[in-house]
Amino acid sequence: MELPTSAILVDAIFVAFVLVYLPFLLVAYGRLQVGYEMSAPRAMFDKLPPFAQRATWAHQNSFEAFMLFSAAALCAYVTGQDSQLAAASAIIFVCARLLYSVFYIFNISLARSLMFAVGSTCISILFILSLITVNQ
Repeated sequence: MELPTSAILVDAIFVAFVLVYLPFLLVAYGRLQVGYEMSAPRAMFDKLPPFAQRATWAHQNSFEAFMLFSAAALCAYVTGQDSQLAAASAIIFVCARLLYSVFYIFNISLARSLMFAVGSTCISILFILSLITVNQ
């Protein structure tokens, strides 16, 4: 069964939302290792193990990427994008963001940067496809 592009766009927004919180699981694990301080949770950042610090950064960056992607995917949805390029861009974005967090946590900076570029390109494609449709 093949999903329509509109369903792929909405599903991708949901998956991207979930991916925002995936790195936070490691942040929580790191906080448990150093002793969670309820009165000042942000003050304990410097005490976290390096993997948990990088997971925090991946978590924070995921919020930024999610905002742009959700806007681009919603624009594509509203303009009725039905192209394979729009569907592929949404799927590739989600895969790139998953890998981005993995590479960030494991401190593989070149691969992380490449996934950031891939994700940004997918966002741009969705916006451009929407602009082309609206301006025709």
